[in-house]
Amino acid sequence: MSDMLAYRIHRFGGPDVLLLDSVPIPQPGAGEMLLRVRAAGVNPVDLKTRAGQYPLIREDALPYALGRDCCGVVERVGENVEWAPGDEVFAFVGQGPGAYAEYVKLDGAAAARRPVSIDATVAGAVPLAALTAWQGLFDHGGLERGERVLIHAGAGGVGHFAKEKGAEVFVTASEDGIEFVRSLGADHVIDYRHQHVEDLVPEADLVLDQVGGETQTRSWNVVAKGGALISTLTEPSQTDASRRGAQRTLYGTTRRQVTGRDRRVDRQRTHPGAHRGHVYVQRAAARARATGRGPYTRQNRPRGSQGVASRLAPTQART
Repeated sequence: MSDMLAYRIHRFGGPDVLLLDSVPIPQPGAGEMLLRVRAAGVNPVDLKTRAGQYPLIREDALPYALGRDCCGVVERVGENVEWAPGDEVFAFVGQGPGAYAEYVKLDGAAAARRPVSIDATVAGAVPLAALTAWQGLFDHGGLERGERVLIHAGAGGVGHFAKEKGAEVFVTASEDGIEFVRSLGADHVIDYRHQHVEDLVPEADLVLDQVGGETQTRSWNVVAKGGALISTLTEPSQTDASRRGAQRTLYGTTRRQVTGRDRRVDRQRTHPGAHRGHVYVQRAAARARATGRGPYTRQNRPRGSQGVASRLAPTQART
C-alpha cells in the first residue's frame, strides 16, 4: 500500500475545512520513523492553525495535516533509530505534517514507550499538553514545593503537575471546567467570568499564562517580587517584569524530555482527565476504505465527516 488517508486543511476557516485526502505514505529517513497512528490529540494549536491564526503555518504550507501528538505503533524506522517495528509509543509530532492520518513520520527521538497505566486513546493526547505543562512550570518557571502558582485556563490539567510537586495551586476556569479542575485537586478555583484574580490571589511566585492579552497584563498585579510570568502565547512586558523584579518568558513546547515521560506518567499516576484533548481514532479512515466512500474532496465530503470535523470546534477543545 503506497497511499494513506489523512485529514488536511486546504484553506483556513471553520470545522468544515477539514477534509479527508488520499496522500502518499511518507518514508522515514535517517533518524526518523513511520508510526501507524492509533489515536491523535486535539489541542488549541490545531484550532489556531485551522483558523489561520498560527504564525508558523501560513497559506504556502497548505494543504496541511493537523495533529501535534499521537499514540501508535512503529511501522518502519530509518537508520540510527532505537525503536523497532511493532513498538507502541506516544510521540510529539512537531511542526511537520501532523497525526490526523493513518501514518505519520516523525523524529525517532520524539517518542516514548506508551505508559502501561493509560490506554492508547488517552496516551494520544498526552505529549503536547504534558510537555507544555512540564516545561512551563518547571523548566522555565522553576516552580518548587510550597510555592504559589496561578494558572490561567486551568481546565487543561496543567495544575495537576503543580499539585504533584507540592505547590499551592490557583487556577482560572469557567462552566464545566470549574468542577473538573477541582477534581484534579486545585486548591483555589477562580471563575474568570465573575471574579478577578487581583481580588483572590495573594502574591504568586509563578503565573503561567495560556490566554494572553488583557489577562496577561492584569496578571502582573499578582506576580510576587522576584517571581515569574511565563506565557505560551505572547511576550510578557519587559517594563512590568523590571518593575516587579521578575522573570518573564515566552516559550514554545519542544520535544526535549519526551523520553522518560512514560515513567513519569506511570509514577505520578496522572489523572486521565488531565489530558483532556479530544481524541479521534481512525474509524472514519477505515470506514472510507471499507465502503469506498473516501477520500474527501472540497466538493464531496462523505457522510460522517462532520462528526470528526466538529471535534476541532473551539468549544470542544481542551489541552
